[in-house]
Amino acid sequence: MDPIINSATVLSKNQRIFLGLIVLILVDVIWVSSFELTKYIYKKETFEKPFFCTYIKTSMFTFYLLGFLLWPPWKEKFFNKTYAHLSDQEQEDYYYDNSDESSAIVINSSLSNPTYIPVKATSDNNKSSGTESDDSTMRSVRFNKVAEVRHLSEVDAADALLARLSYQASLRVNDVTKRATAKLPVQQVSKIAFVFCLLWFLANYTYEVALLRTDSKMMNILLSSSSIFVLILAGIYSSGNADKFTISKLIAVLLSFIGIVLVNMSDIKLETNIPLGTVLTLSSALCYAIYLVFLKRSLQNEEKIDIPMFFGFVGLFNTLLLWPVFLFLHATKIETFEWPTKEQMTLILVNGLMGTVISEALWLWGCFLTSSLMATVSISMTIPMTMIADVIVKHQRYPPAFYFGTLIMVLAFLMVTVYSHFENWDPVLSVLRYAYVKCCYKTMTIHSRFSDPASEQRECLMGANSDAE
Repeated sequence: MDPIINSATVLSKNQRIFLGLIVLILVDVIWVSSFELTKYIYKKETFEKPFFCTYIKTSMFTFYLLGFLLWPPWKEKFFNKTYAHLSDQEQEDYYYDNSDESSAIVINSSLSNPTYIPVKATSDNNKSSGTESDDSTMRSVRFNKVAEVRHLSEVDAADALLARLSYQASLRVNDVTKRATAKLPVQQVSKIAFVFCLLWFLANYTYEVALLRTDSKMMNILLSSSSIFVLILAGIYSSGNADKFTISKLIAVLLSFIGIVLVNMSDIKLETNIPLGTVLTLSSALCYAIYLVFLKRSLQNEEKIDIPMFFGFVGLFNTLLLWPVFLFLHATKIETFEWPTKEQMTLILVNGLMGTVISEALWLWGCFLTSSLMATVSISMTIPMTMIADVIVKHQRYPPAFYFGTLIMVLAFLMVTVYSHFENWDPVLSVLRYAYVKCCYKTMTIHSRFSDPASEQRECLMGANSDAE
C-alpha cells in the first residue's frame, strides 16, 4: 500500500492537548528517575564530573543519526530528490512544456523501463479469437509469448491512487501529504540545530554543576522560575495564541511558584549571600526558557521538523565543538579529566539514554503538542512526584504544607492545560473587566444622584426668573 495512506492521521486540538499531557507526565517520571540516578553518581560513586557527564549524554544524541541508514523516509530525503522536493518552477518546467517532443519525453519518463514476462500458454480449445466470418471459417489470432510490463513512477502512481479514492478520503490524504512535504530539508534542520546546540548544552551543564553546589529544595524553587521566563519571553516573542501572555497564565504560574515554596519549606536551607549555585540554577532556567521559546518560534509546530533528526545534529555539533573544553578545564583545575570506572560509565550511559536521549525528544514533542508554558510548568511537577515516591518507598513523612502545596501545583498545572486548549480565553481579565465596569457604573450612579437635586434647583430658579420678567 502507498506510504501516504499509512501515514498518521491529523490530530484534532483536543487530541493534541491530551497526547501532550500524557507525554509530559511520562517525561516527568523519567526525569525523577534520572535526577535520583545523577545524585547517586555524584554522591555515592563520587564521580563529580558535571562537564564529562553532560558531554557524554549530549554525544549520545548522535545515535539518532543512524536513522539516515535505517529509516527509509530519512534515507529518501537525504539521498534522493523526488518530485515532492522539486520547487514550483521545476515542477512547472517538468510538466508544462509545450513542445511535442518534450511531451513525449515526459510521458516516457513517467514509465519505468520495460520488463518482459512470459505469458501462460493457452489450451487448443481456446485458440480462436471468438469471432466467425460469414463463410463460417474459423480465424485464430496468435499472441506473443511474452508481455511487456511498465510501471508508473511513484508520483504518477500516487496521483492515480488519489483519483480512485472518495472525495473525503482524498482530502485527508492531501492534507497528510502537504504536512509531510512541509517538513524542513536536512540542511535546514542542521542549521537550526547548530544555532541552538550550545544554548542547550549550557542549560544542561549549568544544571549539572548546580546539583553539586545548591541544596536540592532551593534548586527546585529556582528552576521553577523558568516558567516565569517563558511567560515573559513568549509574551514578547509570541509563536502563536497558545503562548501569548495573559493574566490568567500569570496567576497560574504564580500559584505554581507558591505551591513549590510550600512543598519545600519544611527543610529548605536559606543562605544570607547569593551562592554560585543559585546563579547557575537561574542561568539554567533562563537558558531553557530562551531555547524553548525561540525554537518553537522558529518552527511553530512539530510537523515542520523531525525531532530525532534535530537532536541528532545537536549531539553531533556539541561533540565536535566542545571537546577542547576538556583541555581548558583540566589545565585550570576546574574539572580534572578522569576516566570513569566500568560501573560509573554504565550508570552514565543508562542515565544519558533515559534521562537525556529519550526524555528530551519526548519533552520537546510535548511542548509542540501543547505550549511552551505548559512544558515548563510540567517540570515543577517532578518535585511532588519525587517526594510522593519517598512517601511510598521510604515511608517518609511530610508536614501538611507539603500536601497543600502539591494540590496547588496540580491545580496550577491543570489551569495552564485549560488555557492552552482555550487559547483566547482569559477568565481573570474578564472578571477584572466586569468588576471595573460595575465599579464605574456605581460611581456614575452615585454621582448622578447627587447632581440631580442641583440641576432641579437650577431649573426652578430659571423658571422663577422667567415668571418675574
